[in-house]
Amino acid sequence: MLEIKNMLVFYENAIAVNDLSFTVNEGDIIGIFGSNGAGKTTLMNTISGITLHVKQRMQREGGQHISIYGEQIFQGEDISNKMPHYRVKKGIVLSRERHPVFRDLTVEDNLILGGFLIKDKQIIKESLALIYEIFPALTRLKKRKAGFCSGGEQEMISIGMALAANPKLLLMDEPLLGLSPTAQDQVVQALSAIQKLGLTILLTEQYARPIMPYITYGYIIENGSLIMSGTREELMQNEEVLSAYFGVNK
Repeated sequence: MLEIKNMLVFYENAIAVNDLSFTVNEGDIIGIFGSNGAGKTTLMNTISGITLHVKQRMQREGGQHISIYGEQIFQGEDISNKMPHYRVKKGIVLSRERHPVFRDLTVEDNLILGGFLIKDKQIIKESLALIYEIFPALTRLKKRKAGFCSGGEQEMISIGMALAANPKLLLMDEPLLGLSPTAQDQVVQALSAIQKLGLTILLTEQYARPIMPYITYGYIIENGSLIMSGTREELMQNEEVLSAYFGVNK
C-alpha cells in the first residue's frame, strides 16, 4: 500500500529523517518507535504532505529552508510532490500528536469537520455512528465544547476526526502522548476495532509497551535513521528493545 524509499528530510543543515525506507502492507498495523527527537513527527508530517506544504510556504516567505528527497509511493502512485488535500482525497489521513482539536466547537462539530471533503451526508452520518461505536465515551459528550474535554477525550476526538475523512491509511502520531493509563487503554483498544474496519494503520510512539501487542511489524529509528526492525515477536525478544522501549531490564 505505502512504500517509502530513501526518504531524507533536512531543516536548513539539520537532518531530521536520514535515508529511511520501509513498506506498509494493506491491513497492517505498523509501529514506528523512537525517543523524543528521533524524527517520528517529521516522518508522519512528510507522509501526510504537511512538510511539503510548510516547505513551499517557507519558500514564498523566504524563511527556513526545507529539503525533501526520496520517493513516497501510495497504491502504486508517486505522491512525493502531492499536497496534503490530495493525499487526504486518496485516503492518507493524519491524526496529529497532542490531539489538536477546535476547542470552541462541540465534539460532534469537530467530527463533522473532519469529514469536510465528503459531500455525501449519508456517509458522514454512518461515519459518526461508527466513531461513537469505537469511542463510546464520546457519545455523551456530543454537545460539549472540545476545549472542555480531557486529554484522553480530545485524543479520541482527534482520531475520530481522522476516521471521519474515510481513510484507507490512518497515520497516528504518538496517540498515547500525555494520556493517563486509563485513557491509553481506551485508545489502544480502539486500534483493534479500527483495524477490523479494513483500515491500515501506521503509528509512532516513544514508549512501545502498550502498542507492541497490536502491531504486525515495527521499526525503530534514532536520529532519523532506521536502527532495527522486526515482527512484534522479534522486537519483544530483543533485550536492547525491552530496555529502551519497555523499561524492562533482564
